Amino acid sequence: MKVIVNYDLCTSNAVCMSIAPEIFEVRDDGYMYVLNDEPGPEFDERLREAVAGCPNGAISLGD
Repeated sequence: MKVIVNYDLCTSNAVCMSIAPEIFEVRDDGYMYVLNDEPGPEFDERLREAVAGCPNGAISLGD
């Protein structure tokens, strides 16, 4: 699964980071970074939670 972030919508609120810190990180500069944009299947469930939990709809998943 590929992680896709629309940075125009992202407000770096760290909801995704709290769900999947191995994938998402909000750094001291106030921006969210994707640490691994093609994580293994063991992350599928938490990635779906991060997509659902993003208050701005900035995260999506692709193939």
